[in-house]
Amino acid sequence: MMQQKSEWQTKELAEAFLEGVRGAIPGADLQLEVLGKIADQWCNAPKRILDLGCGNGVLGCYLLSRFPSASCLFVDFSDPMLDAARQSTGSLPQATVEKADFGSTHWIEVLKAHGAFDIVVSGFAIHHQPDVRKKELYGEIFAVLAAGGVFLNLEHVASATEAGEELFDDYFVDHLYEFHAKTNPNANRHAIADEYYKRPDKQENILAPVEVQCQWLRQIGFADVDCFFKVFELAMFGGRKTSNKKNAAYG
Repeated sequence: MMQQKSEWQTKELAEAFLEGVRGAIPGADLQLEVLGKIADQWCNAPKRILDLGCGNGVLGCYLLSRFPSASCLFVDFSDPMLDAARQSTGSLPQATVEKADFGSTHWIEVLKAHGAFDIVVSGFAIHHQPDVRKKELYGEIFAVLAAGGVFLNLEHVASATEAGEELFDDYFVDHLYEFHAKTNPNANRHAIADEYYKRPDKQENILAPVEVQCQWLRQIGFADVDCFFKVFELAMFGGRKTSNKKNAAYG
C-alpha cells in the first residue's frame, strides 16, 4: 500500500512544525520520563534502537543519552525532519539517519543492514496513516524487533466523543499560545487558534482510539500491551515481543 504524498513532505509545513509546534506539545517531560521508566524495566541494555518518524530526533536522542553504548537509527520521510535529526544527533557515532517512507512496505529495505532492534520508538508519526496501514506497520515493527524487544508509540489518538476532541483542541491551543508568548509578547491566541484549525495537514490526522490500536498490537502478537498514559488525545502505548517467532503475516 502506497501512501499519497503527505503534506509533511513540504519544507514549509515541516519547518513550521519543528519551529512552532514541537516544543509546545504538552507533557514533554512526562513523555520522556515514562519512556525511560519502561526502557529501564523492560530493556535495560539495548544494543540497537529505531526512532521511526523521528522528527527532530528527540526520543532517539533521549534513549541514546540513557544508553550511550547503544546505536540508534533515525528514520523519517521528510527531508526537513531528517535535517533536524542530523542537527540533534550532531557527531554522535552511535547515530545513523536514513530516509524511508513508512507509508509503504518498502521502508523495511532500509533496515536490512541494521539487524533486529531492541527498542522501536515512534513519536507523532503513525497517526497520519489509514487504519489498514497502521496495522500493517505495527506488524512490520513486530517483525524487526528482537526477542524481548519493546515498541512504544507516542501518538495522537482519537477522542471517544466530539466534546472530548473540542476540549483537547482548546487545551493544545493554550499550550501553543503559551509557547509562542515566551518569545513574542505580541502573540495573539485567536490568530494562533485560527492557524491551528486551518493548518494544511489537519485532514491527514486519521486518528484511531488507543484502545483499538492496543487490540491490534495484541492480535499481531505483542505481549504486555498497555496504554501507559493518556492526556486528552496524547497517549503512549505499546508492548513487547516475548519470543523469536515472527508474526506469520509479516515474517
